[in-house]
Amino acid sequence: MPLIHGCEAFRVTMPRGRRPESVLVRLTGGQDAVGWGEAPLPAGRDAAPAAEAVWADIEERLGPALIGLELDRPEDVSAAADLGGHPAAAAIDMACWDLWCRARGLPLAHALGGTRTSIVTGATLTPEPILSTVVSRVNQAVGAGHTRITVEVRPGWDIEPLREIRRAYPALAVVADGGHAYRETPEHLDALEALDGYELLAIERPFPAGDLAAHARLQLRVGAAVAPEAPDLATLAAAIELNAGRALNLRIGVLGGLTAARGAHDRACAAGWDIWCTGAGPFGIGQAAAVALAAMPGCTLPSDVSDPAGGPAIVSPPVRSSGGVVGVPLTQAGLGHEIDEERIVRLASRRMRLPA
Repeated sequence: MPLIHGCEAFRVTMPRGRRPESVLVRLTGGQDAVGWGEAPLPAGRDAAPAAEAVWADIEERLGPALIGLELDRPEDVSAAADLGGHPAAAAIDMACWDLWCRARGLPLAHALGGTRTSIVTGATLTPEPILSTVVSRVNQAVGAGHTRITVEVRPGWDIEPLREIRRAYPALAVVADGGHAYRETPEHLDALEALDGYELLAIERPFPAGDLAAHARLQLRVGAAVAPEAPDLATLAAAIELNAGRALNLRIGVLGGLTAARGAHDRACAAGWDIWCTGAGPFGIGQAAAVALAAMPGCTLPSDVSDPAGGPAIVSPPVRSSGGVVGVPLTQAGLGHEIDEERIVRLASRRMRLPA
C-alpha cells in the first residue's frame, strides 16, 4: 500500500479569459506514485480569503496529518480530511484516491464503483442581462451536443429567461439553479411555482442549504424535482427523511471529496433520487475526478464534467465533450490523464512543499 511521503500545493491562475484560480495538490508515495487533486477558488473579491483558508488547511493541518500515512484504502484519509474545510479536504481526498489507484494500477472510475464507459454531458449558464444572449448561449450548448442545460436564476431574473428558452427549445431538459437566493415569501414562492410551469427537470438549491423544511414544503407544491444542496451525509439523510427533494447534484468540493460524494450517491440512489455530477475546477483535474464519479450507476442525468475550451492544457488528453459525450478513461490508472507538472509550476503564483 502507498505510504504518503510528501504533499505539495500550487495556487495557479488561468492566463486568459476570466482568469479563474485553483489550488492544486500533489501527493507523492512510494515507487514514484503520485496523486493530484484540485480545489477551485471563487471569483472576484472572495478569491483571496478563500485561497488563504485552503492554503492554511493544507499547510497547517491536512498536509502534516498525511505525511507518513499508509494508505490501505482511500477512505483512510477521511479522518485527516475532517481537520480542514471542505475545499481543501476535497482536493486532498481526490489526490489520495488518485495516488491509491495509480499505485494499484486501477482506473479511478472502477475503484469508485463506476459502471459506465461514457458520460452524457450538460452545461451551466450564468445569468445574462440580455435575453437574446441567453438563447444564443443555449444554442451554442445544444449545438455542442449537451442534452441538459442548467440556468442560474435569481429573484427578478428567472421567469423571463426560462420562458425564452422554452420557446426556442420546448423539449430540452432544463434545471433552474436558485443558488440559495430564494425565501419563503409570497413573491418568491409565486416565482418558483411559475418556473415549475416550464416543465423543469429540477429546481436546484432554491433556499438556504440548512432550511430543509422549506425545500420539503416546496416539493409538495411543484412537480419538478427539488434538489437541495447537501454539504454532508447527515444533511442528505435528513433531506431524504423529510422528503425535501427528489434529486441531487454531486458537487465534490461541497461534499469534501470523492469519499463523501460516493456515500452521497449511494444514499440518494437507494432513496430513488435522480443524480448528476458537477466538476470541480477549471484546470481539468477536478473535472477528471467528476467524470469518474459520474460513471457510477445512480448518475442517470447528464453531468457538467467537460472542461471549457481555451485554457492551457494541464491534463492530457483534455476532459472535453465530443457530441455531448465524455469518455470514461478505463485503460489508465487513477484519473486516467497525464498531468503537465511543468506547466503547473510555471502558472503557480505560490507553492508549498511538505516536508519543507
